[in-house]
Amino acid sequence: MPRGRRRTDRASVGSALLWLGPALLLIAGVVIFPAIELVRASLSEFSITGLRLGDAGAENYRAVLSHPMLGTVLVNTIVWVVAVVALTVLISLGVAQFLTKDFWGRKVVRWAIIVPWAASLVITAKTYVMIYDYYYGTLNLVLSKFGLGPVDFLGSDAWIMPSMILVGVFVSIPFTAYVFVAGLNAIPTEVYEAARVDGASPLQTWWRITLPLLRPALLVAAVLNIINVFNSFPIIYVLNDRNPGFAHDTTITFMYKLAFKSAEKDVGMSAAAGVFNVVLILAVVMVYLRFTRWREETA
Repeated sequence: MPRGRRRTDRASVGSALLWLGPALLLIAGVVIFPAIELVRASLSEFSITGLRLGDAGAENYRAVLSHPMLGTVLVNTIVWVVAVVALTVLISLGVAQFLTKDFWGRKVVRWAIIVPWAASLVITAKTYVMIYDYYYGTLNLVLSKFGLGPVDFLGSDAWIMPSMILVGVFVSIPFTAYVFVAGLNAIPTEVYEAARVDGASPLQTWWRITLPLLRPALLVAAVLNIINVFNSFPIIYVLNDRNPGFAHDTTITFMYKLAFKSAEKDVGMSAAAGVFNVVLILAVVMVYLRFTRWREETA
C-alpha cells in the first residue's frame, strides 16, 4: 500500500475516533463500567452494612438459584412481560390507526396520549395507588355504585398482578403507538391505491399490506418494550410495596429486595440476581429476534 494512502487512512480513523470519542466514553461510563462492577459484586461477600469482606466465588449464584421464591418470581416475570407487551402492541396498533386519521382535534389528542409516557413512572404508580385504594379509591367508589363492592386490588393475590399489568400497559401505549404511527406514515399511499383498484377489502388491505409493511416498526416496538417492561421497577415496587415477601415480585424487584428489604440483606446475592436478570433479558430478546427472522424466512 502506498505511504500516502496509509497516512490518509490513519487520518480518517483518527477523525472518526474524534467524532465517536464522546459517545464511546459515555458507553464506557454508563454501560461497560457498571457491568464490570456488577459482576465483581456478584463474586464478592458483603457485610449487612454493604462493606466488601472478600471474595465469595460462585456462592452468591448458588444462593440465588436455591432461593425458595425464585420459581414464583420467574413465573411472575413471564406473566408480567408477556401480558404487558402483548396488550400494549395490540392496543397501540388500534390507537396508531386512529391517530393517522384526519379528524378535528387530532393534534390535541396526540399531545394527550403522550402524557402518560412523559410523566414520571413513580408519580403515575402513586396515582394508581390512590385509584386502587380499598377504602377511598376512585375505582372502588365506582364499583360500589353498581353494587359490586370494594375490591382489594393491591392486597388480593388474585388482583395484584392484573392491577400492575393495567398500569404497565397504560404507560407503554404512548411510545408504542407513536412508533406505529411513524411506521404507518412511511407506507407509500400508492400501495393502498393499487389495492383499492384491485378490489381488496379493508381487512385484506390491512392484513396483506399494512401489517407486513409495518413489520420493522413492530420489531422495534416489541424489542424495546420487552427490555423496558423487564426493567420496570417503579410500577411493581410502588404498587406491591405493601405486600411482604416475594409472592408478587418480578426479577427486578426481587433483586432490590434481596439487598435492602429482605431477611438476607445481601448485596452479593442481589448482584448475582442482577447478572441473571441481564442474561435473561438478552436471552429473551435473542429468542424473539430469532423467531421473527424464522417467520420472515418462512414467509
